[in-house]
Amino acid sequence: MSWTTRIAAATPEHRDRTIDALRAVAIVGVILGHWLVSAVVSDPQRPAAWHGASPLSGHPALVPATWVLQTLGLFFFAGGYSAARSLGGKAYRPWLTARLTRLARPVAVLFAVWVPVMLVLRLTAVPGSTRRLVQSLITHPMWFLLVFVVLTALTPLLREALFRYGLWAALPLVALVAVSDVQRWNGLVAPAGWAVPYLLGIALAEGRLPRRAGAILGPAGAVAGAVLVLGLGYPAGAVGVPGDGRSNLNPPTLFALALAATQIGMFLLLRPWLAGRLRRPAVWAPVVLLNLAAMTLFCWHQSALLLVTAGGLLAGPLPGLHDAPVGAWPLHRLVWLPLFALVLAGLWTLVRRGESGPASARVGAVEDVDARGEAQQVGVGDRQR
Repeated sequence: MSWTTRIAAATPEHRDRTIDALRAVAIVGVILGHWLVSAVVSDPQRPAAWHGASPLSGHPALVPATWVLQTLGLFFFAGGYSAARSLGGKAYRPWLTARLTRLARPVAVLFAVWVPVMLVLRLTAVPGSTRRLVQSLITHPMWFLLVFVVLTALTPLLREALFRYGLWAALPLVALVAVSDVQRWNGLVAPAGWAVPYLLGIALAEGRLPRRAGAILGPAGAVAGAVLVLGLGYPAGAVGVPGDGRSNLNPPTLFALALAATQIGMFLLLRPWLAGRLRRPAVWAPVVLLNLAAMTLFCWHQSALLLVTAGGLLAGPLPGLHDAPVGAWPLHRLVWLPLFALVLAGLWTLVRRGESGPASARVGAVEDVDARGEAQQVGVGDRQR
């Protein structure tokens, strides 16, 4: 039996493969998005002196790509679904402890490595701009985890609100985001913003978000996004651009929610077709592996970028790796993506056992996951009731 066939054979019929596929798409989107907009510019006179830049500043034609690669709404949607499924009738405290432990392990390993590295960089007189950039690239993605922790802890309350008020429970959250857009509040409103797709995920898990809702969410989100940009002056990019003064992500704006609604609507409409394709072992097996490695890949993807960037200096300044993101930089950057992915895969092999233990490090972990009814990583193997 091939490894793809073994994974497919170990997957129970009650498992919703489409949610695992959605999570895999979300994590790949986040990683590729960061790799494509995180330009590390090396000073030609002092190669060790780095500063950050974004290709979106000089390439406005790339803005539509952010609508595809900004997949945080899908991530929180899948997270809400998984949390609701795994909670079921379990006691709250043991359930929360188990989920937060699985979240904390990859982060603990990441900081156990990078805290000493940052100390070494300081002691070896690495330029301050370089240290600040490295620290930003490593820590900035972690804000998402803080929001995810808050929403995970609030899952029972959000679930109860859904039972009482249905999807109308999302309206106060949307209203709070709208007020934040006007008042220009800081990122403290982020949990309220991302609670909207999270609540929709809970609704799907509880059978309160039918497929036909996709025919409303998709077009409504697209129209709302167009009105916000063309009529109300919201930034068109789904991610922040240095120097713009306003971002759709920090905190999430109504445009971010509109984009999430569009993406979720498309998923709901395509879900039956996707379920059929995921019955194929060759399609399903990579989804399983991506889910098992999701948190590790998220935590370490910027480390892979930094390692390739630092190693590339040995060959001198390289296009798409050390230069300013102007001209043909986006095309040059695409050439480096396979190497980033290869280094990230190597990092995963090094840290996976320290994060999750030997059981989840095996391809056969699917059997272990389903035997216990929970996954080694966030959301993987959550069961349908």
